Amino acid sequence: MKNLRLKAARAAKDMSQDALASMCGVSRQTINGIEKGDYNPTIKLCRQICKVLDKTLDELFWEDEEEG
Repeated sequence: MKNLRLKAARAAKDMSQDALASMCGVSRQTINGIEKGDYNPTIKLCRQICKVLDKTLDELFWEDEEEG
């Protein structure tokens, strides 16, 4: 499933995939894969992304019942 919340949070900070990836210590392809739903990140990476974007795990990664 695509992660549009991650993409929106990144865009709201005017941050490129490359910039987010660099701040999280991963490749741009990893961030792209997460946003496209092709890659399932570790909890450690999820937490790092949340920290950089000032979001909670719930806001970016947990599916709502209505969405699922």
